[in-house]
Amino acid sequence: MGLNAEFAILLSVAMHVTWNLIARHQPAGAFPLWWVLLTHLVLLAPWGLWSLFTRVEWNPTLVALLVTSAGANAIYFAGLQLAYRKASAALVYPLVRSSPLLIAIWSWMLLGEQLSLSGWLGIGISVVGLLIMSISANGSSDKGALPWAFLAMLATSIYSMSDKAAVAQLPDMAAVIGFVSVGYALSWCLLTLMLKREQGRWWPAQRIKLAPMLVGGVCVGLAYALVVYAMRELPSAVVVAYSNSGIVMAALISVFVFHERFAWKYRLLGSVVILLGIFCLKFY
Repeated sequence: MGLNAEFAILLSVAMHVTWNLIARHQPAGAFPLWWVLLTHLVLLAPWGLWSLFTRVEWNPTLVALLVTSAGANAIYFAGLQLAYRKASAALVYPLVRSSPLLIAIWSWMLLGEQLSLSGWLGIGISVVGLLIMSISANGSSDKGALPWAFLAMLATSIYSMSDKAAVAQLPDMAAVIGFVSVGYALSWCLLTLMLKREQGRWWPAQRIKLAPMLVGGVCVGLAYALVVYAMRELPSAVVVAYSNSGIVMAALISVFVFHERFAWKYRLLGSVVILLGIFCLKFY
């Protein structure tokens, strides 16, 4: 693994875990994702969009990839929000993050990316670990969440594929942030419309505090951009599978720091299996 890609993934994981820790401590009615996406669009998007529209050599293929990634991102966030209304994040999120197996299949069929037996085995094992985590919440969740969770997973595989195809045409990290920001802008608009339809408001009833909003906005935008940037050097399925180590970190923190004992054995078992799969990916 190249050092640059490795550092990008590690930094992305740290930011992803930071954002999730922030989100779990926000009021239920605050809709923290709406606020942090808005913060990203205010703080980071202008810089990224300037690079995207002034330094990139545009062509019809890149436009199509941008539209695909942006649309799939919007579907992902909408599906995730709808799934969360019917089931806990403990059930939904591991299912959604099981996308590397689907990404590996798409990548092989459409981009010709080849993985070794160890690579396929690592992705398969890590997905089993995610499913073990998800099983821990099955008893208290509405199965009506599953179609929305699978929709979000499908959307993840789609935008990961288009991101991989596009990143070779993005000259620097600023352009990658701009590429990501287009999808986040569309996602934020869709979430705003959903909010208006369901609550009759154009913004959430509560606002999160300034410090969590700033940190969350920076982390959410950069975490995704770093994953895309790492796809310069690594297969898309491998990058997404590596980034799932953030779920392991979040699970360990919840058990050992916050002493959350609900289904802790499943979460620890799932974490061990995911880490085993990630170890196998070292030989992809």
